Amino acid sequence: MNHWLRFIFYRVLVRFVVLIVLGLHVRHRERLPHKGPAILVANHNSHLDTMVLMTLIPRQLLKVTRPVAAMDYFMRNRWLAWFATKVVGIIPIERKRQEGGDHPLQVCYDALERDNILIFFPEGSRGEPEEISKFKGGISLISERYPDLAIVPILLHGLGKSLPKGEALLVPFFCDVFIGESLTWTGDRESFMTRLDDRFSQLRVEGKFSEWE
Repeated sequence: MNHWLRFIFYRVLVRFVVLIVLGLHVRHRERLPHKGPAILVANHNSHLDTMVLMTLIPRQLLKVTRPVAAMDYFMRNRWLAWFATKVVGIIPIERKRQEGGDHPLQVCYDALERDNILIFFPEGSRGEPEEISKFKGGISLISERYPDLAIVPILLHGLGKSLPKGEALLVPFFCDVFIGESLTWTGDRESFMTRLDDRFSQLRVEGKFSEWE
């Protein structure tokens, strides 16, 4: 039942909004993973980010693709929690480690062991429209644990103007998606994060976008 709810939500409702109401230009779609495990790493300005990324996923991979999202936001009441986990399909993650609890990334490790494809926003939360914050190191911990795992950088542009943080009204605005070449573990966390930043810089240059702070 949940699989069909997700299918209808993404392939009918979300697809209509993204492709008809907004308009979307995708470059290098062929760089998307064809199977799991893998991680799509993207900048984060809007709730639309997850919706757009999910529309790029082939139908057969929809049920194994899981957005990683903040537990304190999406699990704050039972109805939102049901919708977020059963329909959107999120993996709820604690932003801070609880004393005596599992590591916050353990749920990601478990999903990757099941050959899932994760959608991961390393900024940690939505930023201001068309700005990008410094990436946090969680993605490097995952890559270190799974050194052969494909990390696919994806630059999203325009979604922060269509539905910025704190707004509920969708504004039609043409959006761009630039998919970068995947990378794997480099041997240490600093060089990995540097290479990931470089991938996003290359995509910004390709899109002729101004350098974000």
